[in-house]
This record gives sequence, structure tokens and C-alpha cells, in this order.
Amino acid sequence: MTSESGGPRCDRGAGDAAGHPAPTENDLLRRFAGIWCRAVHPLAATTMTPDEFEVYLLPLAHRLSAALRGSPFDTEAAYAVGAALVNAQCTEPEALPAILGVIDAHLVSCSSSAELPDAPGREPLAEEEARARCVRLQHALAAGFVRELRKCERDEQEAISRAALAARTEAEKALHASEAKFQAVFEGAVIGVGIAGLDGEVLVVNDAMARMFGGMDFFRPGRNVTEFVHPDDVPGAHELYRELVSGERDHFRIEKPHYRDDGSELWTNLTVTLLRDSSGAPQYQLALAEDITEHRQLRERLRYEATHDELTGLPNRTLFLERLDQVLAAGADAERFGVCYLDLDGFKAVNDSLGHVVGDRMLKAVAERLQRCVKAPDELLARVGGDEFLALVTGPAAQADGAGLARRMLAALAEPVRIEGRELRVRASIGVVDGRAGEIGRAEVLRSADITMYRAKAAGGNRYEIADADSNARVIARHSLTNGLPSALEKGEFFIEYQPLVRLTDGTVRGAEALVRWLHPVHGVLGPDQFIPLAEDTGLIVPLGRWVLEQAARQAREWRDAADDDGEPLRVNVNLSPCQLSHPTLVSDTVAVLESAGLCPSALCLEVTENDLIGADESALRPLRQLADLGVDIALDDFGTGYSNLSYLRRLPVSTLKLDRSFTRGMQRAPADPVDVKIVEGIVSLAHTLDLAVTVEGVETGVQAEHLRGLGCDTAQGWYYARPGPPERLHTLALADAS
Repeated sequence: MTSESGGPRCDRGAGDAAGHPAPTENDLLRRFAGIWCRAVHPLAATTMTPDEFEVYLLPLAHRLSAALRGSPFDTEAAYAVGAALVNAQCTEPEALPAILGVIDAHLVSCSSSAELPDAPGREPLAEEEARARCVRLQHALAAGFVRELRKCERDEQEAISRAALAARTEAEKALHASEAKFQAVFEGAVIGVGIAGLDGEVLVVNDAMARMFGGMDFFRPGRNVTEFVHPDDVPGAHELYRELVSGERDHFRIEKPHYRDDGSELWTNLTVTLLRDSSGAPQYQLALAEDITEHRQLRERLRYEATHDELTGLPNRTLFLERLDQVLAAGADAERFGVCYLDLDGFKAVNDSLGHVVGDRMLKAVAERLQRCVKAPDELLARVGGDEFLALVTGPAAQADGAGLARRMLAALAEPVRIEGRELRVRASIGVVDGRAGEIGRAEVLRSADITMYRAKAAGGNRYEIADADSNARVIARHSLTNGLPSALEKGEFFIEYQPLVRLTDGTVRGAEALVRWLHPVHGVLGPDQFIPLAEDTGLIVPLGRWVLEQAARQAREWRDAADDDGEPLRVNVNLSPCQLSHPTLVSDTVAVLESAGLCPSALCLEVTENDLIGADESALRPLRQLADLGVDIALDDFGTGYSNLSYLRRLPVSTLKLDRSFTRGMQRAPADPVDVKIVEGIVSLAHTLDLAVTVEGVETGVQAEHLRGLGCDTAQGWYYARPGPPERLHTLALADAS
């Protein structure tokens, strides 16, 4: 069986059917060196024979194999291998792809030690890790190859310069002394040499120069060097030439493209020197040219591979950032620019459920659709990550153009992508940022685009948002709080305040609601509305909720121990979040907390919002029923805001309704709002019929408290009685009641 490059595969195993011993690691690498030699030697300019070249490659194969399996992994050996191949004259354009192709096809299989008997104790690499390392070794080898190639080019250029100086000296001597001696140097030069007058007319070229341009016919009589202008000439090339022929400079060197008569392109490393007569007056131009077309093509190919995404063919992050830097550096009077940062929604689920092959095909289809949206010369689209794309637009209406491009991209992705008989829907979130060059830096642009894109995701996805400083600041603050949450509990930054629950019939304190606070080291004291949603999103709500329950139960026990034995013990109310309700250890954790605190279950009330119980099935209600059966009170918080069927109350294991404050605001002054009165009267009547107590939140005035007492409400809490505060204040209020 043979590999794609024609050589035998490096099969491994304990032995063949005939009982032959398994190949050793050295055997496998020797075979790898043979495959490598057969693939590369015909393409290389080396003077070594195939056998000599294979011997030369064997230690290089050992170095690559050792690097692949090394711990820690290091690509430095691959750099050295790349340089060694250049030193072996493997510098033809086709050689490097062949070198990399053999490594890609055979190195992993020839270097794996999982089944090699001569490598006891060696931990085999996972296939995916080995492949990833192999890719990095290829990149490092290519980099070392190019680095050494450039060094060789520089050495050659220096040699050319020395040859140019020598040629100039010899030419001057020949002009002044012996035409025959000059002709010998001129014709014998291995580089292209030509002489032109100060008016630019080509006077004579040697054979090497003629061959570069396709023959002596190219330099027909009357040909002028000013005809060799090319669109890709470096800026300032014409000015350099003018300074030379005017005598302001003695020479210049540039890399210059030329068109041959057949339309093909020639790249030369060109040195032009001014020849003066014996009196020092300018007389001729001497041009020395080296054909660097192949080296240029290799550099361009490597440059393309380094700046383009292999999967989609789009520009990659490197090229996008180069273009963005050019735009940002254009100056304060430059045109505006816009950046669109697109991230696919739910792409990870496609990879996880359907595999990376389907995911890659989906990305290619998405890239093709997005590319059709970017047609103008002032627009650029790049793939910068797994499912992330960046687009750049420039022009006076950058924000409008950026938003328009975002709309076009969303429209282009609206139709499902069909892959292997499946229709996959594509959704994307896009952040749009605009600005003017000189006013904003690259890091700020990308950061703002990233934040704005996540704002679009947070708003439901499949949409775009335009960057806004205030909105981005809120996102940054939210991100900062989210990152600080995990360590806040460990550092003891949370504390609890208690708001009294007052019996309306006699005004005595019957208990308190535990309200958690976060003493943030930067933002100060934060209320639960500022961090509880974040704790829900991150899953920290479960350990935080247990901590609150432990603290509240311990505090309730302290109140009981400090109270008169004949008095009614104070009850503590603790809020439960949806995550806690669905957590499998809710009941066991609550029982453990009560036992640890030595607290009677009836001294604890767990508050659950009405919205959390709407539509809950029996399995979801079972933990609450178990707690209620133990004697723990269950309160239905924010009652009246969930639009639930009142008959639903009959099947809930609750003992108290906490009436939302929106129903009692109309009672803060006299006369009370008759509609609010009727609503509250009906709820109280229904609750008492079902043997449920009624607690009212948000009581702020004595008039309001009087109305609620008259309507039969049982308990109340609000600023009229006390704001949330430390537990000592609640005990003081309770003692005042007792006296």
C-alpha cells in the first residue's frame, strides 16, 4: 500500500502474519527519509545523489520525530530543519510544498510510539494532539526555510553589490584603459549587466541580461529604460532614477518588476550605478540585475498562506488587522470607517452534534454568502476565528454602510444551509462600530465591536447592534461583576440585612426577610437586583443561596435564644431562586441547615415568586411539598403579577401570599383608590378561604397600613416600619414590642 506521495506507508504493529519482527523506530524513520527523498530530490537543485540526499535527510527526520514527541513540545528543531533544507539547495519553488506534504502525510504515523517495542514507557500521543503538533512543526519548518532563504538572498545581494562595485571599477578602468578588458568582465558576468546613456537609451546588454528578458530582441535599437515602467514599481522609483542621471546620487537598489514582450512578468533585484568620466562628470548608467522571480513567487505564496484562512480562502485576522491599521493610521482628515463583528449563534451545537466535517462545510457556505455581500473595493471580509468574521468598510457614511452591510449579511444567512440532506438554519449576532482615523485605536475598535456583538447576542441573537458608549459600559460593568462573583463568596464580601415583618393587628414584629447584599471592593454596596441575575447565569446562585440560608437560620436561632421563652419566636424569610428550586439537593440541604442551626422548621419561611411556579408540574412541586410537610412555611412572593389562575392556588403547597406592592400604592393616601381596595379585598377573602395568610410588601405610610389592617391583611413590611438593616436592630424592635 502506498501513500499519496508514492512511497510506502509507515505501518506499525507487533509483527506481520509471517511472524517477522515489528519495525523499530529507526526503521520507520529511515523509511520516512526514503519517502521524503523520493518526493523532494527531483525538485531540488542539490548536487547530492539520491542516496546521499537520503542519508542527509535521516538525522533531520529524527529531529522532527523527537520534536513531535517531545515534552515540553518545542518547534525550534523544525526551524533548524527548514534552514538545513535550504542549505542542501532545496530552494526550487516546488520543493517546499513537497517537503511539507511528506511531513503532513507520514510524520505522525512514523513517529507514534504507542506500538513500538523499542520505546518502553513512552506515553503515546493522542491522534488529535499529534496532528496539531505536526501542523505547528510544518509552520515552523516553513518559517525556518523562509528565514534561511532570505539570509541566502541577502548574502547573494551583498555578493551582487560587491560584484557591482567590482564591475563599476572594471568598467571605469576599461573605459579609461582597455576596451578589451572591459568586454571580458562584461560578457563573463553571471548576472545581467547593461549600460545606458544619461538620456536612458540602452546602449549594450550582456547575454545574461538578454536571457532574463526573453532574448536580445527585447533590447532592440532605440529602446529606452523609461519604457520599463511597471504599475507595481515601488513608490519613489522615478525620483531615484532622476537623482541618479542628474548626478545627485551615485547608485540605488530596488526590487523591480518588468513585463517581457510575451506579457510574462520578471522580477529583478536591480542595482543602477552612475559611471563618471575621468573628470568626474556623469557619463553612463550601469545596471546590474538578478532574476528573483522564483524567490518572489515563493515569498508571495507563503505570504498568501500566512494571511488567508485555509478553510474558506478569506483573509485571516493577520491581513484584516494590517488593513485596519492602515485605515486607522491614515490621519485625522481621513474618511470614516466601520467594522462589523459577526459571530454565529449556536455553532458549537452543530460541531458537537453533527461533527466537525459538517461544521466546516457550514462555515464554507456561510463564508461564500458573506463574501457576496462584500463587493465594493473599500470593503473587506475576514474569518478571524472558528465561527467569527470581521468586515471593514471605509467611506464618509461608514456607520450607515456598516449597518447596511450587517443587514445584508443577516439577509444572506436567512435561508437554511443544506448539507448532507439536512437543512441547517444559520443565525448570527453582529456588532457594528464606526469611527474616524486618528480618533480611536485598533484595540478599542475590536473591544467595542466584541462588546457590541455580545449585546446583540444578549438581546436574543440573529440581529445587529450599533456600538454605544453607555450600553457598552453597562456590558463591561456586568462582565466585571460576573468575573468577581466566584471569589466574592470566598472573600466574605456578601452580607445580609433584615427587613421586619409586622403583624397588622397589633403592630408587633413577627419576623424578618433576609436580603443579601454584596459589598463590592470597587462599586460599593450592591443590591440583589444587581447581581442575583448574574449568579443565576453562572450557577453561583446555588452555593450563594445555601450560604444565605445558613446565615439566616443561624440568626433566627440567635434571636430565639435571646428572646423571652414565653414569647412567640421570630420567623425568618429566605428567597429561593428558580435554580435552587430545581436543584436536586434543595430538601436535604435545607434539612441539614435547620439541624445544624438547631432551628425548628416552623421558624423558616421560603419565598418563591409566582412566576417560578406558573405551569410547574407535580415533579417540580414535590420538593416544596416535602419541605411543607416538614413544617417549613412556603410563601408565594409577588402574588398577582403572574396572571395565574386563582384556582391554581389550591394545588400549591403554600401557606402565605405576599401581595405585590403594585396593588396597594393607591392606598398610600386618603381616600384610597376604590379599585385597589376591591382587588385587595377580593384577594384577602380568597386567601383566607383557602387558609392562607396575606403579607403586603411596600407599605410606606400609616394611612396605607390602616387601610390594609381594615381589609384583613395579616402582616406587612415596608419603609413605614423599617428599612432593611442589621440583625441587631430587628432584635431591638422585637424587645420594644415585648415591653
